[in-house]
This record gives sequence, C-alpha cells and structure tokens, in this order.
Amino acid sequence: MPTTLVTGGAGFLGSHLCDKLLGEGHRVICLDNLVTGSRSNISHLAKHPQFQFTEFDVTNYLSIDGTIDFIFHFASPASPIDYLKLPIQTLKVGSLGTHKALGLAKAKGARFLLASTSEVYGDPLVHPQAEEYWGNVNPVGPRGVYDEAKRFAEAMTMAYHRYHHVDTRIVRIFNTYGERMRINDGRAIPAFMSQALENEDVTVFGDGSQTRSVCYVTDLIDGIYRLMMSDYKLPMNIGNPEEVTMLALAQEIVELTKSASKIVFKPLPQDDPKIRQPNISKAKEILGWTPKVNRRDGLMKTMAYFREKLNVA
Repeated sequence: MPTTLVTGGAGFLGSHLCDKLLGEGHRVICLDNLVTGSRSNISHLAKHPQFQFTEFDVTNYLSIDGTIDFIFHFASPASPIDYLKLPIQTLKVGSLGTHKALGLAKAKGARFLLASTSEVYGDPLVHPQAEEYWGNVNPVGPRGVYDEAKRFAEAMTMAYHRYHHVDTRIVRIFNTYGERMRINDGRAIPAFMSQALENEDVTVFGDGSQTRSVCYVTDLIDGIYRLMMSDYKLPMNIGNPEEVTMLALAQEIVELTKSASKIVFKPLPQDDPKIRQPNISKAKEILGWTPKVNRRDGLMKTMAYFREKLNVA
C-alpha cells in the first residue's frame, strides 16, 4: 500500500484528490492549515482507517516519520478573493511551501507533483494555450502574487528535478468546478450559482465576452492521478477545452436553476484574462485522458450541492 501525502488536502481539489487516492488503495496523509480549506470537506473520511489529517502550515519545517511514496503539493489559496486578501501567504506557500515539500520528497525518495495553474499563462496572447507558451503575466499587478508564486514553484520543481534528481510532475490546472467549492470563493460558477439559487442579481464582469473552459472536478482529478502515475516530467495542461463566454455561462446557470435572477454587469477586474482554453493534446496522447462529464451534467451535480449548502428548495 503506497503512502501518499497531500498538502492542501482539505481544500476543494485536495479533498477530491484524497477520495481518489483512497479509492486507488493509497494510505493518505492530509495536511492543511485550514486558511481556505475546511474540515467539512474531509469529514466523511475521518473514520477511514487509511486516512490521517493534521492541521499544519507547509511553509514551516516539514518532517514526517516513515515512508512516503508520493507527494501532491496542492496547498495554496486559489481564487482571486483569497489571494487578493492573503497576498503574502500566497507567495509564501508557493515559494517556502514548495521548497519544504520538495525537500521532503528528496529526503524520502518520493515522487512529487506540483499543482500549478493556467494562471501561469496570464492574459494570454496565444489561443488555445499550449504548454510551450511562456505566458503574459503582470508581475506587479494584484494577481501577480498568485501567478508568480506558481511560476516560481514550477521553476523550483524543475530545479529539484534537474539538480537533485527528484522525480517530479507539474500539472497546470484550468478552471474547475464541482461539489465542495466555497459559496463565497469569488469564482464565476459559485457566484453565479449562489446568486441564481437565491434569486439575486447575477453579476457578470466586463461585457461577459471573456471566456473560460470549465472542467468538472472528477475529470480533473482523474487526469492529475494519471499524470502522477505516468513518466512525463514537463508541465502538462489538464482541463476541459470546451470554451464558453462568461455571459453564456451565467445565462445557462440562470436557466438550469429556473431562477428569476437578472444579469447585471460590473467593471472587469485588473489583469483578468480575456480568454482561457487549454490545449490538451499532450494529455490525450500521453495519458489517454479526455474529460468525460459534459457541462450541463456537471452543473446539475454542483447545483444539488449548492442547494443543500444554501438550504434552498
């Protein structure tokens, strides 16, 4: 039975990853400082015999007894509302936290996977975005604390791979949605969904023409697990290439929720990417992976979760 460490394991993605790993027969050690994660995301695992949770900040010295075979480094604020409120913590977990996690991987001889992001591409000048694109990032803008933390984390990961011969993987995660997203995390789908379910105005930024490509969480986690178990060392995009405008997504959610909400428009935040679509040819070719859950089905599952959280009929 492999032993696997997940940093940020009580977060939205981290908790789904813990589910996947336990299902694949791993013993899972979950670390999270609960700044943006929540015990409720992993409460269903509390009595699982192969699951262990420790409240811990990975920017501190990291030492774990016994064998560790795999490390998934997912610890980081990941939505604009969080990293704009927690800029220093975001930079620290991307730099110091990644350094500590890589040091543990080196000491244990563990395979390491960094959860990076499509935000390393910034406001892209190429479309769709392939892994070879170096990005168009404003390092001193408000979003730079997240974008540059992840770009630094990628550089650190490759340095440990080349210099210390740590067995590393890097996944660039594109927009993902599903159960356990925080209602108030500031991203489009939770915002649209909660506003529509409560018949409030649905807020679209800009004119709504900016695009995202949204992937249902179980598809994403399957792709990430496949990447960890592959031999591929360079960054890989994982996401759903089906592109949709923010206005169309808002309209779709209003329709699915049968809401009386009106759509209203607010100014576009600084450095907000205008387009976002992954080129997933590498994931298809190397991992045999493509997303399987269509957007309507994924949104319906997410809506059922949000109805329960909001306690609306």
